[in-house]
Amino acid sequence: MTTPATDRFLPTSVKEMEALGWDGVDVVLFSGDAYVDHPSFGAAVIGRTLQSLGLNVAIVPQPNWRDDLRDFRKFGAPRLFFGIAPGAMDSMVNHYTAARRKRHDDAYTPDGRAGARPDYPTIVYSEILRKLFPDTPIIAGGIEASMRRLSHYDYWQDRLRPSIIMDAPVDMIIYGMGEKPITELVGRLRAGEKIGEITDLPQTVVRTRATDIPRPDDRNIVLHSFEQCLADKRKQAENFKHIEQQSNRLTPDTTLWQQHGRRAVRVNPMYPPMTEAEVDASFDLPYTRLPHPRYRGKTIPAYEMIRHSVCLHRGCFGGCSFCTISAHQGKFIASRSKESIMREIEAVTRMPDFKGYISDIGGPSANMYGMHGRDQSKCARCLRPSCLHPSPCPNLNNDHSRLLEIYREVNAMPQVKKAFVGSGVRYDLAMAPSGSPKTDAANRKYIEELIANHVSGRLKVAPEHTEEHVLTLMRKPSFELFYKFRELFDAVNRRHGLRQQLIPYFISSHPGCREEDMAQLAATTRRLEMHLEQVQDFTPTPMTLSTEIYYTGYHPYTGKRVYCATDPKAKEAQRSFFFWYDPSKRPSIMASLRRIGRADLIAKIFPGGRGNGGSR
Repeated sequence: MTTPATDRFLPTSVKEMEALGWDGVDVVLFSGDAYVDHPSFGAAVIGRTLQSLGLNVAIVPQPNWRDDLRDFRKFGAPRLFFGIAPGAMDSMVNHYTAARRKRHDDAYTPDGRAGARPDYPTIVYSEILRKLFPDTPIIAGGIEASMRRLSHYDYWQDRLRPSIIMDAPVDMIIYGMGEKPITELVGRLRAGEKIGEITDLPQTVVRTRATDIPRPDDRNIVLHSFEQCLADKRKQAENFKHIEQQSNRLTPDTTLWQQHGRRAVRVNPMYPPMTEAEVDASFDLPYTRLPHPRYRGKTIPAYEMIRHSVCLHRGCFGGCSFCTISAHQGKFIASRSKESIMREIEAVTRMPDFKGYISDIGGPSANMYGMHGRDQSKCARCLRPSCLHPSPCPNLNNDHSRLLEIYREVNAMPQVKKAFVGSGVRYDLAMAPSGSPKTDAANRKYIEELIANHVSGRLKVAPEHTEEHVLTLMRKPSFELFYKFRELFDAVNRRHGLRQQLIPYFISSHPGCREEDMAQLAATTRRLEMHLEQVQDFTPTPMTLSTEIYYTGYHPYTGKRVYCATDPKAKEAQRSFFFWYDPSKRPSIMASLRRIGRADLIAKIFPGGRGNGGSR
C-alpha cells in the first residue's frame, strides 16, 4: 500500500511545517491519541475545522512528558492558542480495568503500546505548557475535560474531585462536540477579544470568582458547592439531576454555576443540536481517513476497527444510566444528509485496501438515524433524559424508512459486496409501536433487512440484565422484549437460510444489583443456553447517572437509597455468575447460592448435576 505524502496531513514536525511554506502556526493541538486523520478522531476533527477557518494548525500526537519536553517546545508559541485533545477515551478508562488493574495495551497508540500518555493528560499537558508559555492561551476539550467539567467522582482514586478546570491551568474548556464553539472562539479572538474576556461563549467552561455567582433564576442554576458535596453526598446527587437535564436540552439557555472555595466554575449552556448542513460540513472536511505517515509499518488498533466504517449521525436518546454519549453529544439526533454519507462511502470504496466490505454503517446507536420528535415544541420543553425509558415517548417518530433508504442505496453500489451494521442496535426502538401502520410496516422491514443482509454472522445487542428492578435503574427495557426480539431474529434466519448468532451484552455490579439478581441472570441465560461472551463489571465513569448512584448511594431523581456493590469481593462474586458454564466456577457459584439462601437455583443453573452447562 502506498504511503500518502505528509503534506496531505496537518504537520506534526517543524520540518513538515516548513515544507508547507509556513513561518509559524496559529494553533498547536496536543493529542493523547495517535494522529489519525479521520472523522472518528476528535483531534483530527478540530484540526480540520480550524484549518477550514484559514488557520495554520499543527498537531503533536502523544508528546513525551517525561524528557526535556522538546515535543512541547518545538513549534514555539502559536499566534492564537494551544489546544489539548486528551483522547477519544477518558484516560483512566483507557489505562485501568474495572478492577483498577493497569491495562497492558492502548488501542489508540501505534502497535497498541501502553504508556504513551499520562494519567489525566489534560492536567499534565496544560501544566507543562503553562510553565513553558505562561502568556499563551490554553483551551482543553475532549471526553476527559467534558465529563469532568464539574465536581465528579473519580473511581480510580475513589474520591470526589473538583472540576478539572480547578486542577488544570487552562483558560477554557470546550465541552461536547467542539466544531461550533471553537469556530466562534476563533472569530472572537481574531476580532481582538482577550481570552480572559470571553466568559459567555456557549458550550464552554471558565473559572471565575465566587462573588460573580448570580442569584438563581430561570437562566442560572447555582449548584451545591464542591465543599458542600464533599461534606454531603446527597448534594452531589442533587447536582447531577440538573447537570444531566441541562446537557439534554433542545434549546439550551441555562448557565450552571458551582463554587469551589473563593472561585467558581461557570458552565455556559450548550449550542442547540447541529443542523444537517453543519454535520455535513464537519464530515465533508478533507480528511485523508488514514494514520499519519509517521506510523508507517505500525498498526493502530482503534483505526483498524473503523477504517472502513461510516458514521451516520451524532447523539443518542436512549439515556442509558451508565453511558456518557448524551452528556457529550446530546440526546437529540444530528443526522447527515444521504448525499454526505454516500460521498464518504464512495471514498471508502476507493481506499487501496478496500475489499468490498463496509464494516459498519451506524452511529452511537445504529438505528437512530433521522429520528426526532413529531412536535418539536414539545421537545423544546422536555427534560426527560431518555426518549425510550420508562417507555418510548409518544412524540417520538421512530420511522426507520430513511435508514432503509441508506442501506438499499449502499447495497446497490457495485463496489460494495456487503455493508455491515457493527454499532449497537436498539431493538426496543425498532419494535416500539408507533401508532402509524405505515411506520410499523417500515420498521418490520428494517428488522428483516438488518438481520438478513447487514449482520456479519453475529449481531450485538445490549439487554444488559434480566431483572426488572436493575433494568429500571439502568434505563433499559424489560428483558421480555429481548425474548421477542430473539424470536424475530431466529425467524428471519430460518426464512433466509442463515445461521447467525445474537450476541447480548450484560453488566454485573450495576447499582441496585445484588448477588441474587446475578443468580437469576445465570438461571435465565442457562435456560436460554446462552454462553455469555460480551460481559463486563460495572465501571463508574465521570458524569453518568450510574456513577452518581454508585458514589453517593442515592438516586438523583428520587433521593432514595440504592444498594451498590462496592467491595471487590462482592463485585467478583457477582461477575462469576456470568460463567455458570465454566466447570471451574461451579464450586464458588454453588457456595454463593447457599450463602445468600438461594440453593433452589442450583438445579436451574446446573440441571442434572452437570457443571459444564451442557452442550453449546
